[in-house]
Amino acid sequence: MSTTTAVPGTVLLSGIVGSTAYGFAHAGSDIDRLGLFATPTEELHGLHRPAESHVTTVPDLTLHEAAKWCRLALSCNPTASELVWLPDELYEVRTPLGDELVGLRTAFLSAPAVRKAYLGYADQQFRKLLTRETADPAARRRAAKHARHLVRLVEQAVRLHGTGRNLIRLPDPERIRELGERIADRPTLAEGLLADAAECLAGPGALPAAPDLRPVEDWLRRVRAAHYTPPREPPHDPGTPAQSTGGALGPTG
Repeated sequence: MSTTTAVPGTVLLSGIVGSTAYGFAHAGSDIDRLGLFATPTEELHGLHRPAESHVTTVPDLTLHEAAKWCRLALSCNPTASELVWLPDELYEVRTPLGDELVGLRTAFLSAPAVRKAYLGYADQQFRKLLTRETADPAARRRAAKHARHLVRLVEQAVRLHGTGRNLIRLPDPERIRELGERIADRPTLAEGLLADAAECLAGPGALPAAPDLRPVEDWLRRVRAAHYTPPREPPHDPGTPAQSTGGALGPTG
């Protein structure tokens, strides 16, 4: 699969995420892809900013510009962050700068952001369960999906808080699938999971109080330098006085 033609820039890192990465995939499951790209640096100098995300449904692909991905990762957005924690075999594009990003993935982490992002996403799934009518088979399948992701988010958050590592490939996906089925039928079963996770994430853990911004900033500046093409100077006519582009313009006359 080639993602390099999807954006006006260079894809630095991309891979297969979602259910396939977690271990939930079954025959007929969609394959979701996520990546980040560097827009040509000179395009950032103009009046109009280039698009920061490109999303397609055929195939299911989301690409974020490098700076936007960094902002999402610094907020510990679960969906964006998983890109740098994938098993090696799920990467489809890995450039040297992409490898550098994987190497500094822990710099993005902080305990408050993990708590807010992961529990916030899990709570969203819970609220969907409370309003979902499960009598319809299609709605029941969606409810089970929401419940699975609720359990996944809670367990990933607790593990991340306790170890400082984000385990994307779940060790026991069938257990989570079975628990999700039960929660889909009785959403209140999730209340205890959410409460226990909130208590755990409020206590001491392995994560710092704030992310380490310096290596993130340094990496992004290397990306900008690597993807900058200076404008070509027009050929100079020896008979034409050179034009100065420096200094301020003062009054004349």
